[in-house]
Amino acid sequence: QVRLVESGGGSVQAGGSLRLSCAISGYMHSSYCMGWFRQAPGKEREGVAGLYTGGDNTYSTDSVKGRFTVSLDDVQNTLLLQMNSLKPEDTAMYYCAARWSSRGDVCSALGDTAYSYWGQGTQVTVSS
Repeated sequence: QVRLVESGGGSVQAGGSLRLSCAISGYMHSSYCMGWFRQAPGKEREGVAGLYTGGDNTYSTDSVKGRFTVSLDDVQNTLLLQMNSLKPEDTAMYYCAARWSSRGDVCSALGDTAYSYWGQGTQVTVSS
């Protein structure tokens, strides 16, 4: 059973930065799609960024390109999301998710319903 635990959320002013972490524990194959999702009140959950643990594939949604960077710390077994130049519209609960995949090129096309494992979420609030 894979367990995911997010941390690093908080309240910042617009233009500030936060780094989210997702600690990964439990049995995992070597190749997983791992993604960051977010959900604001009254809105649907949306994919933010993600990567493939078995290769170099990374992706991010257009609204965060150039501001957010997703990475994997293999030593700490942690998925990271560095968020810079934060905007009020980035305010949401952020979740990390994982699912096994034999291919990395499919990760960016996966919706949230395709993911098997989820963390409990960490709140990010950006004030103007």
